[in-house]
Amino acid sequence: MAGDRDLGVAFARALPHAPPPGRSGWEMTSATGVRGLRLLLESGAFGTFTFSESNPDACRVLRENVGRFAGGTVVEGDARKVPEGVPFDYVDLDPYGTPEPFVRTALASVRPGGVLAVTATDMMVLAGAQPSACWRRYGARPVRGRLGPEGGLRILLGYLSSQAEALGRSIRPKLAYAKDHYVRAYVEVTGRSTTPAPVDTIDPTRWSGPWIGDRGPYGPLWLGPLFDPELVVRLEVPEGAARPREVGDFISRLKEELLADRPFYFEANVLASRLALPEPAPLTAILEGLRSRGFRAARTHARPEGFRTDAPRPAVEELVRSLTRTRG
Repeated sequence: MAGDRDLGVAFARALPHAPPPGRSGWEMTSATGVRGLRLLLESGAFGTFTFSESNPDACRVLRENVGRFAGGTVVEGDARKVPEGVPFDYVDLDPYGTPEPFVRTALASVRPGGVLAVTATDMMVLAGAQPSACWRRYGARPVRGRLGPEGGLRILLGYLSSQAEALGRSIRPKLAYAKDHYVRAYVEVTGRSTTPAPVDTIDPTRWSGPWIGDRGPYGPLWLGPLFDPELVVRLEVPEGAARPREVGDFISRLKEELLADRPFYFEANVLASRLALPEPAPLTAILEGLRSRGFRAARTHARPEGFRTDAPRPAVEELVRSLTRTRG
């Protein structure tokens, strides 16, 4: 997860400048404190940071690590109990498995206008392999197959939105992505919004986006943007990054993806298979073809060969067929 922590530092550095003494932060499930310490020491965004951990052995190591630096405070105890210092400008929730037990506390602990960062690694649940567990845990029916990880990300965002609403609050994603074995979302937490959140279920018979299966309805899912363009364009590889090339490539893809921040993505090989075409159309030709027809289109971080577009599925399929005929 070194590269993901690099990205966390990049995110904090891209936030608007905070007046002295800087932001306050809380890492809810700190373990030995690596993520929170990197944020405190490398981002320049924080004046103080609270670290909490319930495991006594881990907490001993945590105290040693945090004690080497100024600005950090360690609390031994259950992260579902709010420590002193609430509300915080930034709360980071990165547990093993599901964040569900801690979400209400996390949302209630963020200052209005602050940021909650949440990781979920229970991908067997979120991505569709354990649908009954997904329903029990998140109140949602998951998407299965290749689009399952993004479906899991959108289930997590939809869940955060519903939990925030129950507390009289609302969320807005600043940066949310699916990567490797996890999903992670940075959301701004504000007061209750008068505009309904873009959370809904998908009925496959009425859905004109990428094909996601026929066992719906799916969700509730967050169907709004995953990115705040103003923040994403400010992302840069932080100095001293552990995985500079990996993070640089990922940031470049996110910036490209801003051009077509739409729910779910197409893949040329999946389109070819579903349309019984002899071979997939080249990705570059698809992107150029969509843009020439007035649609937005861009590659996605979620899969190297995937692309997002605001074109409806029939338009995408017609283009792919025509490109395949031309190549033939």
